[in-house]
Parts: sequence; structure tokens; C-alpha cells
Amino acid sequence: MLFHLLAPYARDFILFNLFRYITFRTGGAMATSLIICFLAGPSIIRWLKSKQGEGQPIRTDGPETHLKKKGTPTMGGLMILVSTGISTVLWMDLSNLYTWAVMFVTLGFGLVGFFDDYKKLTKRSSNGVPGKIRLAIQVIISALAVYAISTAVSPSSANMLAIPFVKDYMIPLGPLFIPFAVFVIVGAGNAVNLTDGLDGLATVPVIIVALCFILISYLAGNFVFANYLQIHHVPGAGELAVFCGALVGACLGFLWFNAPPAQVFMGDTGSLALGGALGTISVIVKHELVLAIIGGLFVAETLSVVIQVASYKLTGKRVFRMAPIHHHFEKLGWSEPTVVIRFWIIACILGLIGLSTLKLR
Repeated sequence: MLFHLLAPYARDFILFNLFRYITFRTGGAMATSLIICFLAGPSIIRWLKSKQGEGQPIRTDGPETHLKKKGTPTMGGLMILVSTGISTVLWMDLSNLYTWAVMFVTLGFGLVGFFDDYKKLTKRSSNGVPGKIRLAIQVIISALAVYAISTAVSPSSANMLAIPFVKDYMIPLGPLFIPFAVFVIVGAGNAVNLTDGLDGLATVPVIIVALCFILISYLAGNFVFANYLQIHHVPGAGELAVFCGALVGACLGFLWFNAPPAQVFMGDTGSLALGGALGTISVIVKHELVLAIIGGLFVAETLSVVIQVASYKLTGKRVFRMAPIHHHFEKLGWSEPTVVIRFWIIACILGLIGLSTLKLR
């Protein structure tokens, strides 16, 4: 919005020229969402407490240390959605279809998570919306977004899959690209959702991935940089850096209230939305496989659940003491802060490895 209001007057007021730069607007979006989260957070938490009573239901079969969290409200993802949405609209180029597509998925997945959290609260159970229904809605939302994105991408690259560490080669997926892209978005949403089990565990890795995609989006959207690095050039993708900046600021603001002992939980409202947003961005900038590297922590969490379920159904035995894998380490005796901080370190390392794909080609 500010881009359209102020950039046209750059000739008359040299300061307004800053609004033409994606880097400046990314920083502005980050600061704005952080401030909104700080200011609105206490009010949102008080409102959630007044509406939820006993707070998020705590699993009785989980680690015993989690029982002391009883009474903590959930749906804190609303703080992230509100601050990200306002700051993105304020600083983005409103004509950019890619950003609107990401916003659509973020809001859509957020609503799915909201109803899931709401049902858990009303039933006082850890079981919310049936998995098949939730998954079906996510697929529909993702398919609509992928279709919109494919109309904006050049036909020569719309159905192509880029390979990390390899230049000048992309795999043509043809009609399989749409289901593949839908899988990436839905998978990312649910992977972040599975990771969100400890205070701050999912938030910081999301921040790390979003920071990486600020750089990737900016470079992919710039023809000179994309050509130099031999990565696929996607005109207009640079504007996604503004959204990623807003996401980083919102997550930092939320982490202030989610730091142990947490005043509020993110809930499915936030985790599904964050994962869906990151998955959509990766599809747009043609870095789907790089997302699997940068977000490798989310992949590991998801695989631990898949392995656990498959092993139990096939052999009747469990590979891990409890899944997702962060609970396994808690069962081994690791304290929650130890698990969280060590997983953050792993996320940082994976982020650096993922960024190395930009140059090592």
C-alpha cells in the first residue's frame, strides 16, 4: 500500500524513493509486524484466556512435564496471522499475484487450524477436525493457489522442478507438477504442525527458513543475481521477501510471549499457516527441494511419525519411545529447553547448508 501511495512522489520527495526498494520494504514489514505483535499480544492473550477457560487440552500420555502447562491458552497463531497480514498489505506491491497467493494459503490454512483448535477446546480433547476432512480442505486451498501461480509463471518453466547443486537443468514434470506442488504445500503445513510440540520449538526454525527465503526470493526475482548464481529467474518473486520479512517479525513477536514458561501456544492456527506459507513460497521460487534441506528439521519430525506408525502397524513395535521425535528425547530424560535449543542449532546448520546450494552449482 505504501509502495503505491508514496513511491510515485519520489521525484518530489527523495525520501519516498526508498519505498521502491524491496530491501527497505522488507525491513519495514519486519519491524511493523514485530511492533503489532508486541502491542496486540497482551490483549489477544487476555481475550483467549477469557474464552478458553482451561486452555489447550494436554495429552495425558505425553511427557509428565507437560502437565504443568495446563491452563495455557492456545490459538496464539492469531497474533502471527494478524500482524503478518497487516504489515504485508502495508508494505507490499499490491499488484503482485505471488504475494496474494501466499496470503491466500496462509489465511486458508490458518482457518483450518483455527477450527481444529476450536473443536479441541469445545470437546476438551486432543482430537480436533477429522484428519481426512482437514487434509481435503488443505488440498483444495493448495490446488487453487498452485493454479493461480501457474498462470503467472512463464509457460516454459511453469511445470519444471529445479535440482539443488545443479545448474542449467530442470526436470519437466508436466501435468504432475500440480499434484507435486500441492504435496509440497500440504506437507510443509503439516510438518510444521507436527514440530510445534514444545515452547518455541517450531517458531525459531520457521524464522530461520523465512530468513533464508528472504534472500532466495530476492535473488530469484532479480535477473542479474539469478543469472550470476545460475538459479531460475522468476520475475516478481522478489516481492515475496516483503512477506517473509513480515513473517519473521511476527514470529519474533510471538516468541516473546511463547518463551518458557509460555503465556500462549501457537496452536494449529499458527503452525498450519506458517508451514503452508513456506511451502507456497518454495513452489513459486522453484526451490521446493531446497525447502526440504533448509526445513530438514520439519522433515525429520514428520518422518519420525511415519516410521513410528508404520513400524507399529507392521511389527507391533515402536522405533521411538514417543513420536514426533522431540518427545522421544524428552522420554530419554532431556529437559524441554535442551531439546528446543539443540533442535534450533540443527535448524541453523540446515539453513546454512540450504543456502550453500545458491553458490555450489
